[in-house]
Amino acid sequence: MALIRIDHTPKTVKVCLPLNIILPDPSAMNGVPVSQRKVLYLFHGLSDDATAWQRFSTIETLAKDYGLVVVMPSVGRSFYMNQPNGQAFFSYVTEEIPQYLADVFNLRPKREDTILAGLSMGGYGAMKAGLLHPEMYSAVASFSGVLSLAIMNADPDDERRVEFAHLFGNFDTLAGGEHDPMAWLQKAVESKVDLPKLFIACGRQDDLYPLSQLFTGACRQMGVPVDYHEEDGKHDWYFWDAQIKRFLKAMLGDIS
Repeated sequence: MALIRIDHTPKTVKVCLPLNIILPDPSAMNGVPVSQRKVLYLFHGLSDDATAWQRFSTIETLAKDYGLVVVMPSVGRSFYMNQPNGQAFFSYVTEEIPQYLADVFNLRPKREDTILAGLSMGGYGAMKAGLLHPEMYSAVASFSGVLSLAIMNADPDDERRVEFAHLFGNFDTLAGGEHDPMAWLQKAVESKVDLPKLFIACGRQDDLYPLSQLFTGACRQMGVPVDYHEEDGKHDWYFWDAQIKRFLKAMLGDIS
């Protein structure tokens, strides 16, 4: 098992960022080369970074068992957005990283060999990538994701409102705008594109639970299939570790 950290300065973001990658040993998958392996992108949450999935989950063991290449970018508190200051984090994760991996590792997975998952803020980013770039991913998962921006107006005393206003702009115009997950879904449905398989999971004791319910309901109302799971659980790594196992089993089957 190789654990690689690359510190590079993406053209899209213009600041040095860590990019963490898990590469199973050559003996895994009977010596299948890196260029032919399935790739899992993992997006972190608001208070985490590229190391979080390795530190707090069993993803290294899962990568070994499935023979997966796992790619974990770091995007700060950007909500995976192309920000007003010119730092284009969404372009970074959907355009520059795939090209970088192709150039450096000859890693050019087909759509059917590329899956994406994220937690909390990362669930927001994963769903955005899956719905706006459906040609890139065969499956996309949101664990406890921010799948509705209604929460932005929920608490006028939330200390993060200033930060979020800088990212999203006027809260009163979020609904139906470019940052609204419901708008991405509507656009994808109207475009009649071949969507990735959608997987959504959230714990019932999670403050973001209503958002996953709301988005899942919208999917079903629009006729978009979604593999939805809810159970007792909080906004924590116990829940997210269980869900990454469930997602990989659903998409890749039982570990052989």
